[in-house]
Amino acid sequence: MNELWQRYGSGPMTLLLGILTLAAVIGGCGKTDEIVEERLRPVRTVVAETSSGARAYTFSGTSRSSQESRLSFKVSGTLDSLAINVGDALRRGQAIARIDPSLYELEAQQAEANLLQAQAAERSAAANYQRIKGLYANNNASRNDLDTARANAESAEAQQRAAEKQLELARLSVSYTTLAVTTDCSVAAVEVEVNEFVAAGNTVAIVNCGRGLEVDLAIPESLIGGLHEGMAAVVHFDSLPDEAFSGTLTEVGVAALGGATFPATVAITGDHSQLRSGLAAEATFEIDAGGARDAMIVPLTAVIEDSDGRFVYLAEPEGSGEAVVTRRDVEVGELTEAGIEIVAGLAAGDQVVTAGTSILRAGQRVLLPVTTVDSDAGGSGDDGQD
Repeated sequence: MNELWQRYGSGPMTLLLGILTLAAVIGGCGKTDEIVEERLRPVRTVVAETSSGARAYTFSGTSRSSQESRLSFKVSGTLDSLAINVGDALRRGQAIARIDPSLYELEAQQAEANLLQAQAAERSAAANYQRIKGLYANNNASRNDLDTARANAESAEAQQRAAEKQLELARLSVSYTTLAVTTDCSVAAVEVEVNEFVAAGNTVAIVNCGRGLEVDLAIPESLIGGLHEGMAAVVHFDSLPDEAFSGTLTEVGVAALGGATFPATVAITGDHSQLRSGLAAEATFEIDAGGARDAMIVPLTAVIEDSDGRFVYLAEPEGSGEAVVTRRDVEVGELTEAGIEIVAGLAAGDQVVTAGTSILRAGQRVLLPVTTVDSDAGGSGDDGQD
């Protein structure tokens, strides 16, 4: 400061210039050539590898009796009586319902009268034929008379047989007005009420016969190829969470139900009195991944979804422990215990980012961990390193 005073003197203008010069010198001393480097964010990754071996897949379904029947009348009419309730045990041959038989009884009586008339006509035609036949033998009747009499006799005989069948059908219709079970069973559901008109073929009651139980499943098209009859299954019921039941795959559908799913049936092994029809169930199979399709398993946290679809972030190494983040669109498959399947979009060896994905962007530089985790072992992938 003394040097500036001596150099510029003590005038006001001179003093002002000296102060400005000093401020410029001091401000210049604060600047450095140091460049602040951007802090790189560490990420966690897994190495994408093609899955191999069998994995557990679980499918939801509903239990039902292995011999479930829907009982219905073969004729239509007004329900006259109903002798069952849900849960009733039924014996073979026991009648459970009846429709008003009046109309069918009248039809049977009419058929019986038609038969009597046909029998009388047949006897008359047969007697006439025998008479014309005798006259023809004595040359007292023409050949045309004989042929006519024989035709009339044969026609009357045919009409008699038809009347007999009509009477038989009418009597069957009368018998069909009573509905009975053909084997021992129990009532699972009753779907009609007394005095209700019941059309032929409409379900009156659902009965379970036998003690066997099955579980109906819907299998996605991506896994149906890995199933075959005879496969073992472990079945759990929501109502019995602490118990596991063994089962066998007995049916595998060949036509889709709709929504790209196929039907399958698992038969529960053994007799279990605590199980009932209609219970929610889950069946677990060990399915060979190669038998269904090639897929890769990554932690669920690695898959992100936006308006453009599902994708993952890949870390492309650039040496010195650094990498550049790139976006890769993927197609996902089933959710398994080990993670989620990636059926398209990844190649073996890709490093998939599993943590810190919520704040990453394509093109961002990141730090890789010292060692990467194999995809089969890294199932959690939390965001702890964010």
